[in-house]
Amino acid sequence: MILKSFTRAAKFIGNALAIALALAVVVMILPSKARSQLGLDPCCAIISVGLSSISNLLSGVVAKPLGQIQQQEQQSANFEQQVVFPVAAINQARGLATQFQAQFVQMRQIFQLPVSSATLPTPQQLETSLLSRNPGAVPQVTTNYAALYGSVMPATDASQPVRDLVDMTDAQAQAAMKKSVEIDALADLELQAAEQINQQLQTAAPGSAAILEAQTSAWLVRANAYTQSAMAELVRVRSIELANQGAQLKFSAAHASTLHNNGSQVLQQGAH
Repeated sequence: MILKSFTRAAKFIGNALAIALALAVVVMILPSKARSQLGLDPCCAIISVGLSSISNLLSGVVAKPLGQIQQQEQQSANFEQQVVFPVAAINQARGLATQFQAQFVQMRQIFQLPVSSATLPTPQQLETSLLSRNPGAVPQVTTNYAALYGSVMPATDASQPVRDLVDMTDAQAQAAMKKSVEIDALADLELQAAEQINQQLQTAAPGSAAILEAQTSAWLVRANAYTQSAMAELVRVRSIELANQGAQLKFSAAHASTLHNNGSQVLQQGAH
């Protein structure tokens, strides 16, 4: 509607200028004798009539559409400021973002409080690796775990099924410990991203809200993926526990069967 009115106004202005130019050309081609017969110089009279016509066109035809355009633009601006992007709501949101920033800092401080509790050197080494929140410390978990819990016993000390069971249990325990270090590091990155997004919200323009929302959604998807990874690790740990319980029952059944066979052989030998 605004573009249509503006086009119409431009068309009328062009017509008025064309009329003025035509009048000027007529005045220029009039002979000087004809001018003197009029008693007055017709040049001034014609130009005066032309300017009067242009003034009437501008005030009657052009000014009204331009006024409508200005009114519609003002209405559009008021609608954006009062409905689409209300100033009071924007200021309130920025105030909340500033308040949340202080809470984020407090949450980070609480989140990073030391919780280490081991008192002996060997457990302290493993605990330091597990609570380091540093992915670079993951390779140290294997060494520190073996120093505390020991390695798989040699073949001369246990049967192969028992050694396999111990090796699998140690492997899953170390995997869970390493995964916990990685998840702690990812949690720190998520907190940093949340603080950065919140800082951007404090100074962001209303039109950039969609971009910030997309960034937040992307980080939310990542956080859900990390949570699913942690859940998968818990499922694996629980599966190993169930498998160990089943293995213990199988070992007990095998030992009972061996004991029964040995007892039967002893009784048979005694009968002879």
